[in-house]
Amino acid sequence: MTDWLPHLPVLPVVIPLVAGAAMLLLAEARRAERTVMALAATLANLVVAVMLVRMAGGALPGLWPDGVAAYRLGGWQPPFGIVMVADALSAALLLLNAVLALAALAYALARWKRMGPHFQSLFQFIVMGINGAFLAGDLFNLFVFVEVLLASSYGLALHGSGVLRIKAGLHYIVVNLAGSFVFLIGVSLIYGTSGTLNMADLALRVPRLQDGDRVLFEAGAAILGVAFLLKAGAWPLNFWLPSTYGAAAPPVAALFSIMTKVGVYALLRVGSLLGAAPLPDGGAPAPFSEPWLFGIGLATLLLGTAGMLATRQPQRLVAYCVITSAGTLLAAFGLGGAPMKSAALFYLASSVLATGAFFMLSEMVGRTRPAGAEVEEEEPLDAEAPLDPSMPDEDVGIVIPAAMAFLGMGFVACALLVTGLPPLSGFVAKFLLLSATLDIVPSAAPIETWPPAIGVLWAAVLGSSLVSVIALCKMGVRLFWNSGEIVTPRLYALEAMPVAGLLLLSVALAAGVGPAMDYLDRAGRDLSAPQIYIEAVLGKDVPTDLTDIAGGGR
Repeated sequence: MTDWLPHLPVLPVVIPLVAGAAMLLLAEARRAERTVMALAATLANLVVAVMLVRMAGGALPGLWPDGVAAYRLGGWQPPFGIVMVADALSAALLLLNAVLALAALAYALARWKRMGPHFQSLFQFIVMGINGAFLAGDLFNLFVFVEVLLASSYGLALHGSGVLRIKAGLHYIVVNLAGSFVFLIGVSLIYGTSGTLNMADLALRVPRLQDGDRVLFEAGAAILGVAFLLKAGAWPLNFWLPSTYGAAAPPVAALFSIMTKVGVYALLRVGSLLGAAPLPDGGAPAPFSEPWLFGIGLATLLLGTAGMLATRQPQRLVAYCVITSAGTLLAAFGLGGAPMKSAALFYLASSVLATGAFFMLSEMVGRTRPAGAEVEEEEPLDAEAPLDPSMPDEDVGIVIPAAMAFLGMGFVACALLVTGLPPLSGFVAKFLLLSATLDIVPSAAPIETWPPAIGVLWAAVLGSSLVSVIALCKMGVRLFWNSGEIVTPRLYALEAMPVAGLLLLSVALAAGVGPAMDYLDRAGRDLSAPQIYIEAVLGKDVPTDLTDIAGGGR
């Protein structure tokens, strides 16, 4: 019965790949069949992600003794063969992506899937790319999966009508094509100096590099880090994000909210493995080292907070929330320590659920404004009229009564999550982050001896929350309590259910903080001591103490 379980790590890539390719063979007019296939693939992806989380948490210790599975494609052994690695961190991110994908797809079925061709296939391919990036065990396949998700996101960013959307989408394409070129240069330099791209093998080889090769390797790592920072939406490389996310179709923007986390994950995973056996001058190379992540994270957090205060368009405000969350994560990871990493991962899950729901809610809230009321920042996008006149604009779902009550309560819930106010998971996440900073110093140490970074992070996180409250209160008053005309919109159950589902999951995350943190504590420990990851990929014959090889020859 368990013969197929060893193949679980590759299924998050295979399922959306097969579904997306199969839907390309169907005519665009066969929307019912394409919808059934898309829903089936997305649900199957969710089931597989749940199973991977259970197994990474120790459900089958006989199959995955240490909670880490290394799937070797074609039976080729690393570092030469392709390996997919599922551990507690990657499994949690796969589950988060599967939940967000199901919510975004359900929301899109009401109207947005009819706004352009091949939406369903592109949707499955971007899910495949994100899943593959979380599972890739080497830098080249990480590059491949990032390119898959980017190629799909190019089409989805342009999905729908509107000049602003097209301009922002083209800008996004140009910037990320340049980022991909930088990514490839970094990977080439790393391979040329170390002779490997397997991330676990890099942890063993890098400390043995000679002086000349080490300089080139650090240059390649810096270039690669720039590409990851661009994908993460970190300062100063996130100038493209607000306009792109602010103009994208709402379900697309909701799915995009986890794309920046791919860059954060790459920085964290590569930095963890390179720091396992530090270079002779100490630590991981820039910008993977903790001081670099902390400084970049603070700058990103401040920029995102300022953008929230300045913008007047709801979806663009949520885009700045994504930047703020990326900055908070990078700053938290920059402080280091397993408890801080575990708390940051809880915050990551809460922020993705919140911004995903907020993107979709913002479009529904926008319908309360009369035609032309949003011209100040973005021309109105007609989500009702399909591009193809032959496609009927039939009603989907059931009209929800008390639409304004739902929108108001949803806006308040999203605001509480984003700002970190009680009682939802955003408050729990920020409380865990700030309390984890106290684990960095001995309990009896006087406050004046604490590292200054702790106080800086407290001030940045609390200050950002205060400014976010002001920005969202301004937005709420402008949307719901101004003196202008407010139109009661038509909302359908198929649109409201995904938003309500993500918000209820945030409530469940706050209620189940104990079991969630038990699982994420394991992920934090594995990141701080990645020996288990390296042994699972390369075998048990690697050095027990990676610092012992730092002085060895290549």
